[in-house]
Amino acid sequence: MMMRNASPETPVADHKTLDAFLDGWAGTDPTRVAVSRAVLGVCEAGRAIAAIVGRGALEDAMGAQTHLTNAGGDAQKALDVRTHDIVVEALRKQPVSRVGSEEAAEEVVLDESAPVAVAIDPLDGSSNIENNVSIGTLFGVLPEAGADTFTQPGSAQIAAGFVVYGPATALVLTVGEGTHAFMLDHVSGAFLRTHQDIQIPKSATEYAINASNQRHWDEPMRAYVADCLAGAEGPREKNFNMRWVGSLVADIFRILVRGGVYLYPGDGREGYAQGRLRLVYECNPIAMICEQAGGAATDGRTRILDIKPAKLHVRSPLVAGSAEEVERIARYYADRPSKGASPLFAKRGLFLA
Repeated sequence: MMMRNASPETPVADHKTLDAFLDGWAGTDPTRVAVSRAVLGVCEAGRAIAAIVGRGALEDAMGAQTHLTNAGGDAQKALDVRTHDIVVEALRKQPVSRVGSEEAAEEVVLDESAPVAVAIDPLDGSSNIENNVSIGTLFGVLPEAGADTFTQPGSAQIAAGFVVYGPATALVLTVGEGTHAFMLDHVSGAFLRTHQDIQIPKSATEYAINASNQRHWDEPMRAYVADCLAGAEGPREKNFNMRWVGSLVADIFRILVRGGVYLYPGDGREGYAQGRLRLVYECNPIAMICEQAGGAATDGRTRILDIKPAKLHVRSPLVAGSAEEVERIARYYADRPSKGASPLFAKRGLFLA
């Protein structure tokens, strides 16, 4: 990972505990203390989820379908429901007013007198549960604002992060002062900082997208990917690799490590006009993490953190990662040809700088 004031080859691993990091940041400020406790509550849940995920097929029916759907209409698996319950119970012990979860149609009210709320996807990438692929938990911490709490723009987030359940259990966290990575020490149970002030490389030679949906994309996205596929002989004059894990936290963690751009556009399929990611508890946390790491995040045109959600479970396209690549993609959308333009003209992305 890259850091400010250090070369990529010499990242600082100070191994400060998450508790010490949060104590130093929060001091005696009551709101910051509440945020810190909310983050620690998510991490308590993360330890329990990591232990379950780590057992794989030894854990009974972890990936079994429940015949239920979540608020977004996606099929729920047994572990989706279980992780929601684990998260809510962990946050119930913290000064958290309410929880907005992907796995519940309505927000869960805990203590309306508490100063902060948590928006959370308890189990990102659950389609990969049985495939031994990294999955995770995404969250954002917001100031309590009554009925308007989860319709605040992402710029209102005080903290955001995600936990990756992979070969290592990793926490990526920002409290608005850079993006940091912590690894779970399974011996002590502590999250220890391994990378501080991560910086996403500004330029990129990798992109992450589900290419099987290409026929459904709009012209700006087709033009962008076509230019990347043209490689060194094309207008970009360099070769690109494509990566797609199908787990948002895994793809974003890779981008934090070595750069790149993550793409989940809206497309022409029924129900996919705004993509499939949820703005409040998926796109917003990722956007804050990326911006605090020197990257960027948009819906193709608009900064993610500037979008005001109409409701808790609203969807949004997402373009996130290396700043130069995110800005380039925005130019493809800004130069979108008018409806009915010729196929050749529709690929004017080929001529963008």
